[in-house]
Amino acid sequence: MSNYLIAISQTKGAGAATIHDSKSKLKVKAFDVVQPTFKPRKGEVSFFVTAGKKILAFETQGYKKHRQLLILQMISWYCMYLGLFEAQIHATFPGLA
Repeated sequence: MSNYLIAISQTKGAGAATIHDSKSKLKVKAFDVVQPTFKPRKGEVSFFVTAGKKILAFETQGYKKHRQLLILQMISWYCMYLGLFEAQIHATFPGLA
């Protein structure tokens, strides 16, 4: 598994971070979700992660037809970094699909 760079928000902690892939220059933003009010930006790809009662949302920044597998690897790597080993990745908001 590749290593990625993480930029953590000083005001929101590890729940709000940006994951950077230095090879492809892709950025994936991660943040805590309390309600299903997250609206993905046009042209970007989003995923959701559930781990117990915790829900995280992920959205690409500057998506330019990167492979979806790369995005999923970055999300998986970040979940391992947070210690969310039971994390499940969803393409839509959990409970709405």
